[in-house]
Amino acid sequence: MSEVASIDTSTQDLDRLAQLAEDVIRRARAAGASQAEVSASIDVGLNVNVRLGEVETVEHTRDRGFGLTVYFGKRKGSASTADLNPDSIQSTLEQACAIARFTEEDPDSGLADAARMATSQPDLDLWHPWNIDVADAIVLGREIEDAGRDRPGIDNSDGASVNAGRSISVYANSHGFVGRERGTRHSLSVALIAEDEQGMQRDYWYDSVRNAGDFMQAAAIGRKAAERTLSRLGSRRLSTRQSPVLFAPEVARSVLGHLLGAVSGGSLYRRSSFLLDHVGKQIMPSWMRIEEKPLLRRGLGSSSFDAEGVATRESPLIVDGVLQRYILGSYSARKLGLESTGNAGGVHNLVVRSGEDDFAGMLRRMGTGLLVTEVMGQGVSIITGDYSRGAAGFWVENGEIAYPVEEITIAANLRDMYANLVAVGADVDPRSHILTGSLLVEKMTIAGE
Repeated sequence: MSEVASIDTSTQDLDRLAQLAEDVIRRARAAGASQAEVSASIDVGLNVNVRLGEVETVEHTRDRGFGLTVYFGKRKGSASTADLNPDSIQSTLEQACAIARFTEEDPDSGLADAARMATSQPDLDLWHPWNIDVADAIVLGREIEDAGRDRPGIDNSDGASVNAGRSISVYANSHGFVGRERGTRHSLSVALIAEDEQGMQRDYWYDSVRNAGDFMQAAAIGRKAAERTLSRLGSRRLSTRQSPVLFAPEVARSVLGHLLGAVSGGSLYRRSSFLLDHVGKQIMPSWMRIEEKPLLRRGLGSSSFDAEGVATRESPLIVDGVLQRYILGSYSARKLGLESTGNAGGVHNLVVRSGEDDFAGMLRRMGTGLLVTEVMGQGVSIITGDYSRGAAGFWVENGEIAYPVEEITIAANLRDMYANLVAVGADVDPRSHILTGSLLVEKMTIAGE
């Protein structure tokens, strides 16, 4: 049996965490708290790294977390610990109560409304422990790396990684709500290096799944990483210009991540979003539809309740290009005079309606322009919508990749990027809670030589 498998993170540990959470809430109420909530978790995993056929690291993890928030009327205090022994829990309780007694009142603080608590917790098929031992993980890592290194032109490797992880968590509050969750997430990855007279290039590939049976073939990950690395040899810079830009699926989700930031409660009640007061307004083309689907089986963002115990539900975010709602927890909702959307802690499986074109079809649709496969830097302002990031990828001519490019900057305003979307590809990347294909933007500025 593997070392990971020998650690019990099943229903027994969940029951123990739930009992601990309920006990601490009772003790907090006895100490004078009018409301209390607890988040507790245990994460265990195995991570093996192999480089050039040799084992670099073998890491076993077992992390614990316990967080308590108490409310004395409208005064709030929070404390946390990574130790679940009784003395540490008692100290955490005392610290949270002490903080709450001396903070200022906040009229919008407090638990989410009791009526919004989830009343059912269906099995979403998120629990698939991968009982791989160290020896087998090393063999698998070597298989991934060897498949990439076998390609002519691959000169070196940054290594392959095999990760098996599982977690359990409990959220409970003084409304009597106790939410239990358990999930697994496993990954395989490799990064490779190639070199020509112009210098070295590095690229990678990975897969991330709930169930190890859903992995793409290990050797295919190595071959994909090698293909991506070799394709970057001979990279050029572009002259400054304007052109269409196609974001590959693994990059496209970051573009939509900025949308989520702009319609999230914290940005809105601070009045620091370029989409302030935009509910009911068209911000994308009329064919665009984006939905949140929190109950997808095996979804990487699936959950029946949010970080406050509020029931999640399938809900549109964009319909016919029109923003339908914001993304709110209870605190930000109260600040805005609205209701929680069940998004405390973030969104759960954002699904973008895709078009009919696969990746090759999206290149043909663009015709001539820039394919972006990597972005870097932090040049995005949610306040103004200004977008400026370093990028690398490929110049495309007549629907075919012509040559790789690097050391360029792409710039526009997010408002214009969203409004001027041309198409969403059918090449959906499933390795995230944001499920989108490639995104084609009509025009952006490319700054180069």
